[in-house]
Amino acid sequence: MAAPHDALPLEHRPVGAPTARPLRDAFHLPARDTSVAVARARVLERLREWYVDEESSADAQLLMSELFTNAVRHTDSEKVSCELWVIGVRLRLEVTDEGGSGPLMRPRIPLGAGPGDDEGENGRGLLLVSVLADDWGIRKAQPGDPDATAGHAVWAELECRRTHGSLPVPTQRWPAPTEN
Repeated sequence: MAAPHDALPLEHRPVGAPTARPLRDAFHLPARDTSVAVARARVLERLREWYVDEESSADAQLLMSELFTNAVRHTDSEKVSCELWVIGVRLRLEVTDEGGSGPLMRPRIPLGAGPGDDEGENGRGLLLVSVLADDWGIRKAQPGDPDATAGHAVWAELECRRTHGSLPVPTQRWPAPTEN
């Protein structure tokens, strides 16, 4: 799937391609540990407004926590920019820092590594991201991005289910009481 900023404009899409209007939210927060909870709450609030189901919302909150925490801990950023997109059945989170860390590279996650491995704390967050997300990556911030001169954008995508404002249909119906 193309990144939201790389997607074709509606007039250039092939006939029959989905034309659902993407949902987008963007916000900036100070690069502090205390901002992680604020980012999680913002994601949850927005996904509830967009009728995204609880499981997808929980995964998105966890992904936002990991991406935001990495931006705070591993860069010299003053602020962190966040974007949240729902396009059709895809949910995309993107966190952009201002830079000041080491070279841009996607860490190699060893096969068989798990949350219980004794490899230290570093890398566990990205291991979690790789498990929860269908796809994820790191890129240099683009010219249109805030603070694009030295920053990185880390993104993650996953499938999301939407309730479209209706209550879920129960999977089991209880029989009506009978009179004897």
